Amino acid sequence: MNYQWYPGHMTKARRMMQEDIKLIDLVIELVDARVPLSSRNPDIDELGKGKARLVLLNKADLADRSATDKWESYFRDRGCFTAVVDARSRTGMRAVSSAIDDACREKKERDRRRGIINRPVRAMIAGIPNVGKSTFINTFAGKACAKTGNRPGVTKGKQWIRLNREVEMLDTPGILWPKFEDQMVGLKLAVTGAIRDEILQPEELALWLITYLLTQYPGVIAGRYQIDEETLTAQASGQSPDRAAETADVLARIAKVRGCVKKGGEPDGQKAAQLLIEDFRSGRLGAITLEMPVLEKQI
Repeated sequence: MNYQWYPGHMTKARRMMQEDIKLIDLVIELVDARVPLSSRNPDIDELGKGKARLVLLNKADLADRSATDKWESYFRDRGCFTAVVDARSRTGMRAVSSAIDDACREKKERDRRRGIINRPVRAMIAGIPNVGKSTFINTFAGKACAKTGNRPGVTKGKQWIRLNREVEMLDTPGILWPKFEDQMVGLKLAVTGAIRDEILQPEELALWLITYLLTQYPGVIAGRYQIDEETLTAQASGQSPDRAAETADVLARIAKVRGCVKKGGEPDGQKAAQLLIEDFRSGRLGAITLEMPVLEKQI
């Protein structure tokens, strides 16, 4: 399936960001710690040229901590400041404040030399849909400043928010990019919930997720769904003569274990797929990261 989702308000949001970037001292980019590279919009690199950059790895409670440590190093090596956060549980907010201070130290020194005192840092916060920007803003500010929702596309326009005496933040709508050159990026974003579920094929996503979990996190599916590990071990090792059929069989087993059956006892693959994806998104499968750092060009 070709995974694309680019509503009209995203085109408008990108134009607004281009217009407002001249007012900005710092670009804060939220990424999903489970897919830090796939959840980065490459347009933001171009928009943020010449500005201090802070990458926040959000939803860190759902991600593999050892992988998150590697991603922090990855972004720091490319000139970005970083912090690991979970906006819903308020984890990491002090680290964000410290990172903002570090990222804007030179700007504050310039202001002092010019006799400008107490001018707040102006930060633009950006990220793809459903990465948690509004929840982060409200958590960081300690009050409800931005609309939130567990679905992509909640924020439709920009708004300036005074977080405290030292930071003003420009909230922007989540923007994807018009075309994913690598369809694996679109698939990962679909699994994590960055693309509206209404346009997805859950069984296709679930079959990919099963294959990934069996190879990268062996034991997770067997433990969660009480499935015999013998078949899963063969699938994970790549020794099955028909891996696609074996993966489909795993989904059918999940369906039976969880009572996702049609009339006559036939497994309901779609319901089982939706259950598996929701278990992943909620963290019920454990802390899982879907990609690891690779060598990329510098930001």
